[in-house]
Amino acid sequence: MYKICLVEDEEDLNHLITNYLKKEGYEVISFVKGMDALTYLKTEDPHLWILDIMLKDSISGYDIIKQIRTKNQNVPVIFTSARDQDLDKIIGLELGSDDYITKPYSPKELVLRVNNIMKRVYASYSNKIKYENYEIDLDKRLVYEQKKEIVLTSLEYDLLILFLEHKNQSFSRDAILKNIWGENYFGSDRVVDDLVRRLRKKMKFLHINTIYGFGYRLI
Repeated sequence: MYKICLVEDEEDLNHLITNYLKKEGYEVISFVKGMDALTYLKTEDPHLWILDIMLKDSISGYDIIKQIRTKNQNVPVIFTSARDQDLDKIIGLELGSDDYITKPYSPKELVLRVNNIMKRVYASYSNKIKYENYEIDLDKRLVYEQKKEIVLTSLEYDLLILFLEHKNQSFSRDAILKNIWGENYFGSDRVVDDLVRRLRKKMKFLHINTIYGFGYRLI
């Protein structure tokens, strides 16, 4: 799943765009403050950024893209702005943006531009996740350790993907039950502990932390 970071300080618009992108199948991390986006950038590397140029705090979209380009020269960036000025577009292009859209805009138009950029940039993108010595083929639902296949059950694989797609996020046992077994599961949450134990046994380099009295987190 492709991850998109949206930095938009108009909360209603932020919520609207987030919902449109999620319906399109993207994972969306949204911010209303530029400083929060910069903090996130220190540890994460999404597939695309959507940046509002003018933000309410002291950080602008220009400040953010400069930090993005210091870390990653290739990740696509779309600028949005309420000012339809050629200078803004020129500065954005010089700083390495891939597209520029003027407010007010249709959420559908933005989604269309996102889709086009994603197809262009990630046309040959291999739908795989790498973690430590492991490679996970998301299309084939296969897991390898240094090219040797690790055989996982369906539940073990689903738990692995849940952790990998939400690295550093803490999950309660109840949350894992709902994500892996579904909303209609009725039974002891100890099945979660057993599933984690089996996954750890098969994948010894997974750094799954136990949060006592709560649940688990992959780091």
